[in-house]
Parts: sequence; C-alpha cells; structure tokens
Amino acid sequence: MALPIRMAVLLSGGGRTLQNFLDLSRAGTLKAKVVKVISSRPDAYGLVRAAEAGVPTAVVRRRDFEDAASFSRALTREIDEVVPDLIALAGFMCLYQVPPRYTDRILNIHPALLPLFGGKGFFGDRVHRAVLEHGCKVSGCTVHFVDNVYDHGPIVVQKTVRVEEDDDPHSLAARIFEKEKQAYPEAVNLFAEGRLRVEGRRVRILPPSPAVS
Repeated sequence: MALPIRMAVLLSGGGRTLQNFLDLSRAGTLKAKVVKVISSRPDAYGLVRAAEAGVPTAVVRRRDFEDAASFSRALTREIDEVVPDLIALAGFMCLYQVPPRYTDRILNIHPALLPLFGGKGFFGDRVHRAVLEHGCKVSGCTVHFVDNVYDHGPIVVQKTVRVEEDDDPHSLAARIFEKEKQAYPEAVNLFAEGRLRVEGRRVRILPPSPAVS
C-alpha cells in the first residue's frame, strides 16, 4: 500500500479520537489520511470536526433501518465510495456486519483490557465503573480487528494504566484516553506498514521492512 493509506472513520459522538487522527495526520506522524467520516447520528460533534478539517461526511442512522443487515449494507455503500484501505471505528455505537472484502481491514478501540469488560452494553463510563466495582488494579485500552461480534476480534495493541485508590469512572477514563491516543495511531501505522498478520485469534506484529520509512 502507498503511504499514507486512505482511512474512513465511523463514529457516533464527539469525535475526540477522530481529532487525534486528524492532528497526527497533519503532523505527518500518522501514516493514514482520513478520507471520509460517517456518523450514525446527525448531531454527532465528530461531523463538525470533520467538516472543519475539510473531510467529506455522511450520516447513516441506525433507526432508519429495520435490522443490522440493511443498516450495514447502507453503511458499506457509503464506505465503498471512497475505496479506503482501512476503516477505523472511533466511538461507533452500532453493530456493523463486516462484508468479506473488509475482513481484517477494520479496527476498533475499546477502553478496557479485552476480553474483560467488553461486549454489548459495555461502553463509556459503564466500562470504567465495572472495572472499579471489580477492584481491578490495572485497566487500559485495546485496539482490535472488528468481526461481527462486539469487542471480539483479534487483539492488535494493548496499553495499561494503574487504577488508583481514589479513582472514579471519570478520572480513570481520562488517563485511559491518553493511552488510547497512543495505541490507536500505533495500530494504524502498523497496518499501514503491512506489519500485521492475523493467525486465528492472534495478531503477529512483523518486523519493519527496510523499505518502510
């Protein structure tokens, strides 16, 4: 793949992860260019961030479709328009049924150390509250490939943080987000460099090629 690769971003909310991508791409440290942003909600602030950066946008509302299959087909049509090399989920709150041509080409980030505290219903502060209620001493974030089950695909990158005695869901979330800002671009760059090889449930990270700059 030619660098930077073409990346579509799917979101449902504020777009902090999108903004991180845009900032790093502009700085030349992300080996990907965001070529389209698609939201499941028309009021998502991530659409504003995209528009301000001159990135084309689209809205595909889940409520406009009777099932996940028809929603996913509409989403795929929007994605196909820009022929991306990679798709990044960035706070996307809907299940996307992955067509075969995008297998191992979609990444997601989750604010916990999967397979713990993941799956349907585990998002936002619900994740961090569950971590605290279980008395965990560490938490973190996970970047993984997307399959047709929430938070289930093969793990690419994980980063950890200590859980402090005085943490609440908001303080824990803030520290984990700082790790997310490192982990997600790292995974995108590894993909762009062709260094990820999926072997069943395991993702092997290959050594860099001399040709990769």
